[in-house]
This record gives sequence, structure tokens and C-alpha cells, in this order.
Amino acid sequence: MTTPFPFVAGAILTARQLNDIQNLPISDKTASYVLIAGDETKRTIMNAAGATTITVDDSIFTVGDVIQVANKGAGTCTITAGAGVTINTSGSLALAQYGGGYLLCLSASTFTFFNLGGGGASLPSVVDYLVVAGGGGGGSQGSSGAANGGGGGAGGLRSTVTNTGGGGSLETGFAPTSGVTYTITVGAGGASNTDGVNSSIAGTGLTTITSTGGGRGGMNQTGASGGSGGGGSLGFAAGAGTTDQGFAGGAGQSSGSYVSGGGGGAGAVGVAGASGGTGGAGVATSITGSSVTRAGGGGGASNATGGAGGAGGGGAGGSGSGAAGAAGGANTGSGGGGGNSVGPAAGGAGGKGVVVIRTSDTDSVALAIGATVTQAGGYYIYTFNDSGTIKWGV
Repeated sequence: MTTPFPFVAGAILTARQLNDIQNLPISDKTASYVLIAGDETKRTIMNAAGATTITVDDSIFTVGDVIQVANKGAGTCTITAGAGVTINTSGSLALAQYGGGYLLCLSASTFTFFNLGGGGASLPSVVDYLVVAGGGGGGSQGSSGAANGGGGGAGGLRSTVTNTGGGGSLETGFAPTSGVTYTITVGAGGASNTDGVNSSIAGTGLTTITSTGGGRGGMNQTGASGGSGGGGSLGFAAGAGTTDQGFAGGAGQSSGSYVSGGGGGAGAVGVAGASGGTGGAGVATSITGSSVTRAGGGGGASNATGGAGGAGGGGAGGSGSGAAGAAGGANTGSGGGGGNSVGPAAGGAGGKGVVVIRTSDTDSVALAIGATVTQAGGYYIYTFNDSGTIKWGV
């Protein structure tokens, strides 16, 4: 028999109902769930094969409310704080199969979670990562003239999975510390004539993992050095890349169609102006579960046909009189294409960077702010297209 709880004014209970007062109804869930008012009168039980969350939002419950939760599915269920909410616990917020506990409301936005067993999932032993910095902007002369802009260099690319940048050896993942909040910085792409911004993973006890922003394309000058180097313009040399992150750009041509050099990519050197000014190719990694190429260099501008952007999102260089360079692909860390000197036309902006983190899905789920979280191929995958934070444990 089920007690008619919560009680309403005027209700009369039988002796049998009084004896059954703690027999709360069960609320079965098969997908991630946000608690609502009234859930304090039920037992919320998750039953899903994959990872799920039960989220507690602000100003839903009142002081003293107890919300019972459990997990009977094979996938880990993590108790998650909504915006403005704090959940304290001496155990884990991750419930393995058959784990459970209860939330005690201490204020509208503060809860204590009592884990009654089945915290189960362990701290990851290794965290894989892909860190791509923002790409450099394509070059553009400040006034009309003969110097077309060089292609922007791609942002530096560092990876522990499949391939890494600059022809280097794969990096080694790190072991996280329980309770440490790791800061994820995603670097912006550079505007025309501007370097890209660094991307990084930082936290207490971790040597900061930094990828260097791509170098801007030359504007009647040498391309800038960076994660990958910017292409040179009008006979000028290219910028250098950073060891194990990206390659140099290509030099500019000093005659003919004045083809500027392509920006360097994470996977190849930018092509020199006389050969077309194509941006250097990026690097393919499969950290997200499928192969994706990122960090291509921008193409150099030309009075005829501008250089193509490098594979992985590089922007094409301006083709012919007054043509602007194309922007690098969003969240690829690619360089922008150079702008033509007539007009003058602007160089393309570099593409914003990206940070991807991967752990085994047999380990505990992280509390990730600002990430898109997916599960594929036996891994939890946290993709940061913007800056954020990530933490394992309490």
C-alpha cells in the first residue's frame, strides 16, 4: 500500500497508511534528469546503460527537504549541481550501478549529499588531451601597394592521441588529483595582422600544458613566429613554428603576381609564394571517436589566384585585386588567409582553438563547466569550444 504523501489539509489517514508512511513512490528515469519540486516525496531511481546525470537546480527545494536518489543502471549516474548550487559530500557524487544516497537541503542553493554506497567509479589513472591554440590572422597591408598579405599560421597543436603537431612524438597524458579544479583556456583566433592566442590546461600539481597561438601573416614584412609560423609577403621570409606544435610558414614572392607565402600548419610547412602560397596542412586526431583534421595554415594572397587554405580549416588567401582573405575554421585553430594589397583588403581572422579531454568510461565522470560531454568507444569525451573548468572527485 502507498501512503498519500505529501499530505494535504483535511486528510484523514488510516492506521495502515500511518504504518506505511515511509513507503515513498518510485520515480524511474532512463535519461539524464533535472530534479523538480515534489521529488522530495519520491525515490528517484536512474536506469540507463550509459552515463547520466541527476541535476539539482537553485530554489527548487526548501530547508530540511530530503531527496532520495539511486542508480540501478549499468551506466554511472553523477549527482550534478546546477547554476548557483553547491553540493558538499565526503564521498563521491558518482553512483555506480546499485549505488545510492540522499540529498539534504540546507538552503535554497546548498545541499549535502550522503553517499550510502556504490560510489564505485574510480578516479581516472590517465587523462588524454588535445590542446589547439588560436590561429594567426592573415596579413594585410595598411595602405594600397604591391605587398599582398601572407597566410596566418595555425595554432600550436599538442595531443596524446593519434598524432601531435610539428612532427613530434605523441605526448603523455596526466593523472588528475581528486578535488583539483583544472582551468581550461581556449585561445581566440587573431584578427587581421594579429597573432592567435594560447590555449592551455592548468591546475595545482600539473605542469601547465600550453599550445602557442599561431603567427600572423606578413604585411610587407616577415611572417610572425608562433605555434605555426605566418607566411611572408613581397619577398620576405616566413615565421618559424614551435617545436612539436607546428611548422614554419612559406616565404613571399617578390615579383610577378606577388604571391605571398602560406601560413604553416600543425602538419606541414606553408608553401612559398612562387609555388602558390598554399597553407600547410593540419593534423588529424581521433580523440573524439572519429578522425578530425585541425590546425591548417592560411593561404597567401595574390594578384592572380590566392593560395588555398591548408587541410584542417585554413582560410584561403585573397585572389586578385581587392580580395580579402578567408577566415580560418571555427574551433580548428587554423590560420586566416592573407588579404590583397589593393584597397587594401583585410586578412582573414584565425580560427579559435579547442581543448578536448578524454578518460575511460569505467572511471568517474568529471564535473565539467563549459564543455560538451559525450560518450563513445569506451570513453567520456569533454569538448571545450570555450574556456571552462573540469574536476574529478570532491
